[in-house]
Amino acid sequence: MELGYFTMPSHPPECGLKEGHDWDLQTLRWLDELGYQEAWIGEHHTAPWEPHPSPDLLVAQALLQTKNLRIGPGGFLLPYHHPAELANRVAMLDHLSNGRLNFGVAASGLPSDWAMFNVDGMSGQNRDMTREALEIILKMWSEPGPWTHKGKYWTVSKPDTMFDFLKPHIKPLQGPHPPIGVAGLSKNSDTLKLAGERGFIPMSLNLNPAYVGSHWDSVEAGAAKTGRKPSRKDWRLVREVFVADTDEEAWKLSTGDMMGRMMSEYFLPLLGHFGFKDYLKHAPDVPDSDVTVEYCARRNWIVGSPATVTEKIEKIYREVGGFGVLCVFGFDYKHKPEAWRHSLDLLKNEVMPRLKHLGAEFEKAA
Repeated sequence: MELGYFTMPSHPPECGLKEGHDWDLQTLRWLDELGYQEAWIGEHHTAPWEPHPSPDLLVAQALLQTKNLRIGPGGFLLPYHHPAELANRVAMLDHLSNGRLNFGVAASGLPSDWAMFNVDGMSGQNRDMTREALEIILKMWSEPGPWTHKGKYWTVSKPDTMFDFLKPHIKPLQGPHPPIGVAGLSKNSDTLKLAGERGFIPMSLNLNPAYVGSHWDSVEAGAAKTGRKPSRKDWRLVREVFVADTDEEAWKLSTGDMMGRMMSEYFLPLLGHFGFKDYLKHAPDVPDSDVTVEYCARRNWIVGSPATVTEKIEKIYREVGGFGVLCVFGFDYKHKPEAWRHSLDLLKNEVMPRLKHLGAEFEKAA
């Protein structure tokens, strides 16, 4: 099993945009030093608790300050970008990364973002736009011109050579393209079916493990359509993780600090508005009012000493049937940076060696 990082990025509303950006860069440097495999950076436009509208700005800077970490948007919100422009921008970023870029894509789930860009998310227009945009981007990278794609949302041409020397020429460094990751939330997720269908990296967001188990069914259902055989080694699980020297300290630093604050002020109310609190429950008959920060910390988060965290990760691994990469969900601890770095360090150097046996079945299968 490998370790990664998934960040929205999350910052409290009073945090300055550059101040938050600098914290994210610091964290990415630590991840690289500690030997984490990858980091994914989100994009949002209207959420003060998720304030970064352009993950590629953070990715470009982080690539200059790291050596081995694979970094990418997690993901670009495809309904809000012209596919031809994004195809060129991502390809250029891949060259700047020397092939360390991951390309995460997403459909956008915030109604306030839909409103800003006049996208009808309630009817699923955002998902349709995402599929079409991705189809155009992949076509731009792989099919020689001339051609014109006339879609429902975009008309894009790849022209023939003009005036002897003007022509589309920008392609990614990694062939045929950077690894593509897609994140899923809902049960029977269409997005995760797409991952299975196209061989993309499936990522399950931070929900109750019992619920997340159904996500692999979606990946397999999609893969069956195209005759692919998906590997659980590619499956990423995003979880809230805080490791400290003792269980008591970890509990205090998580529920009693920024993790608890973000969940109580933003994430839980947001899921409540969408009727999504079911995604956090260990059983359907749990009332919404019981889904508190403490409930999530006990049931869903991976919080505790290295011994406790080892046990919790192994339990989740068995419950969902196995996965390849655990992605730590990012929080803003710039007021206690040493505690966050220590947590990342303990996870990598104390916990992971005790979990070496997990994933051995993938190696045998390969």
